[in-house]
Amino acid sequence: MATVDRWLLPDGIEEVLPPEAARIEAARRQVLDLFHRWGYEFVVTPHIEYLESLLTGAGQDLDLRTFKVTDPYSGRLMGFRADITPQVARIDAHTLRREGPSRLCYAGSVLHAQPRALSTSRSPIQLGAELYGDASPASDVEVISLMLDMLELAEVPDVHMDLGHVGIYRGLARAADLSGEVEQRLFDALQRKAMDEVAELTEGLPQALASMLRSLAELCGGREVLELAQACLVEAPSDVHAALDELIAIADALGLRYPELPLYFDLGELRGYHYHTGVVFAAFVPGVGQSIAQGGRYDDIGADFGRARPATGFSTDLKTLVTLGRMPLAETAGGVWAPDSHDLYLWQAIQRLRRAGERVVQALPGQGEADAAELGCDRQLSLREGSWQVVPLAT
Repeated sequence: MATVDRWLLPDGIEEVLPPEAARIEAARRQVLDLFHRWGYEFVVTPHIEYLESLLTGAGQDLDLRTFKVTDPYSGRLMGFRADITPQVARIDAHTLRREGPSRLCYAGSVLHAQPRALSTSRSPIQLGAELYGDASPASDVEVISLMLDMLELAEVPDVHMDLGHVGIYRGLARAADLSGEVEQRLFDALQRKAMDEVAELTEGLPQALASMLRSLAELCGGREVLELAQACLVEAPSDVHAALDELIAIADALGLRYPELPLYFDLGELRGYHYHTGVVFAAFVPGVGQSIAQGGRYDDIGADFGRARPATGFSTDLKTLVTLGRMPLAETAGGVWAPDSHDLYLWQAIQRLRRAGERVVQALPGQGEADAAELGCDRQLSLREGSWQVVPLAT
C-alpha cells in the first residue's frame, strides 16, 4: 500500500474533527439529559455479539447491513451492531426482566455493511429511546412526543410527520389468505404505488377484499384520509378496524399536543413491515430524501430472549441531527493560557481554575503566547506582584 493510501477511509466511513466533534458530543449530552427528564434510563450495549441476537426479529434488511466475522474463540458467527434496538430489547426481556413498563435509551456508533442510501454514512451514531411493557396507544403517543421534543431541542426546522399502521395491511393480507410470495410481491407493489401490479396481484380475491387492498395505495394524504379509510375499509376484519382506531387515537392525541405539526398519513406505507407490528412513524424535513428520525411498534421482539413484551420506540442518527439542526455549541469562555513553568504556585493556580470549571492550557517547551490564540485561549496567567493572576491575552 502506498504511503498516501494509509490515510484513506472506506466509502461511507468518516472521522469527525473539531469543532464538529464538540457539537456532536454537546448534542448527545443534551438529548440524553432530555430523555432522562422523561424517565428514560441510559444503557450501553456491546459493539459486537453473536449474530443470532443481533438479528432477532429484525428481518432481511438488517441482515444485509450487518458486518459478519467469525469469533476465533468459539468459532461462532458474530456481527458488528447495525442497529441497537434488538440489543436493548434483549436487555429488557432477559437482563432487567421488569414486570411493569420499562423506559430505556441509548447512544452509540453502529456500522453498516450497506448504507441506508447512496449518500448516507455507514457509521452513524444511533440515538434512540424504547418503551417496553405497555401495548396501549398511550405508549406510542409518548415516544412520538419524545421524538418531537428531541427535534425541537435540536432546533431542526420545518419538521413533517408521516404516520401509518402495518396492522391494516397485515389484517387484510391475512383475511385474503395470501401466500408468502404473493404477500411479498403485493407489499413491494404498494410501496411503489404500482397500481397496475396491485390490481393484478389481487385478481381472483373476493371483490370486497380486493377493493380494500387496492385502496391502500391511494389512502394517503392529510387527516381526511383516516375518515376516508373508515369508509373504504368498512367490510374489513375486526383487527383491521382495531388498527385503524389505534391510528386515529394517536393522530388525535398528536393533533392536540402539536396543532401546528403537519401530519401525513399513508396506509400503504409499510416501512419496516417485517419488523414492526403496529403504528409506524417518521419525521422528514424538506430537501432531505430520507427520514431524519423514525420508529414504530414492534411487539414481542423479546420472545426469542425468553419473554415477549409490547414495545415501541424510535431512533435517529445524531450526526444528521446536528447537521440539520441549529443546536448551538455550549457557550465557552475561551480558555486560559499558562506559561511553561514548574513553579508550584503556578500549578496550584492552574488547578484552582480547572476545578472552578475553567479551561486551562499549559504551554509545552518551545510554545509561547503566539500559540495561545490558535488553541482557543483568550486570557493568560501572568505573574503580577508576586502572584499568578488571570489577565487578557496580549495581542
